[in-house]
Amino acid sequence: MPVPPTSGSDRFALKLKLFYAAYFLYGGIQLPFFPLWLEARGLDARMIGLVIAVPMLVRVFVNPIAGHLADRYAGLKTALVIASAWGALAMTMAGLADGGIAILVWVAISALAFSPVLSLSDAYALNGLGARGRAYGPVRLWGSVAFIAGNVGAGVLLGAIAPDKLIWLIVAALVATVIAATALESLGSVRPVRSDATPSPSVLWRNPAFLAVAAAASLTQSSHALYYGFSVLDWRAAGLDGTTIGLLWGLGVLAEIALFALSPRLPPVFGTTVLLAVGAIGALVRWTAMAFEPSVGWLTALQVLHALSFGAAHLGAMAFLARAVPKELSGTAQGLLATVSGIVMASATGLSGLLYAASGSLAYLAMAAMALAGLACALWAHRLSRI
Repeated sequence: MPVPPTSGSDRFALKLKLFYAAYFLYGGIQLPFFPLWLEARGLDARMIGLVIAVPMLVRVFVNPIAGHLADRYAGLKTALVIASAWGALAMTMAGLADGGIAILVWVAISALAFSPVLSLSDAYALNGLGARGRAYGPVRLWGSVAFIAGNVGAGVLLGAIAPDKLIWLIVAALVATVIAATALESLGSVRPVRSDATPSPSVLWRNPAFLAVAAAASLTQSSHALYYGFSVLDWRAAGLDGTTIGLLWGLGVLAEIALFALSPRLPPVFGTTVLLAVGAIGALVRWTAMAFEPSVGWLTALQVLHALSFGAAHLGAMAFLARAVPKELSGTAQGLLATVSGIVMASATGLSGLLYAASGSLAYLAMAAMALAGLACALWAHRLSRI
């Protein structure tokens, strides 16, 4: 039975909201505007695609190790503090670096530490919130609120500062993440006590449902690679200013926030696999339409689909992990999911850079095909869940 919320659970949830807000403030600045900073530092489209792909490739190796160590030593909070501090320091060095290769090296070093932060924080959240009778969506939505603030704020500031100064906004958000991670409460007694009966991580890879969910979530989320990497460049080339671009990104996340807020009230029919399928359908429609170079009016409508292409897919994956994965393996499961996602996302990002250089429309159609594959895996997961 869920534990009734108490003042202690309120403090836990509040500090977790602040952490998500700091982390996604960084994401709200970095995701749309980091490519613009790279371009301002003289990198071409292919090099930009490579720099963006490196963190995704690094997490393939780092996330499972970080998740397993955090589970083994019950140290999710400690891991979050160390990873955040290391990532902030290395990104500062990237801002001071000169030349594409030097920037690539420091971004890779930052990724070694910072890539596991999201999967570790989700494991921390699912454990702590579940033990305290709290839902994940209404807490996680504060990250999305901060993501909008990062989108819109950086977009507005882009009119006042040179693009090659954007890196310092990113670094400031990373420093805020370190502070928020330090303030998190220890999971303490709500963490399961490790024993010789702790399940082996191999049980996850032997679970067909876990594999199907990991594939569906990874393909759908990775179909955003072109949007994350090149939408700002594409829209600026089409004549949109920084404020409009920031508002478009913010609108997509606002739709995501609405879904997160309503998630505890969704009808039972919206189970884990149904949410994954709905997310894949939203991505398929979104990227197919983007291939036809829609006007600002249509872009506004398509951005609302972010509630499905990202929000529904993410909620479906998190709900599955909370329900089907032993708590002793929560960090490991998040790390393995991030590994699968990292492989697919790195491939999608590299591919999107190559295709975008040739044709933006072709690149969006490739992302739509990836979403279609995600839908097939979601239907596979749904079938497995009914066997």
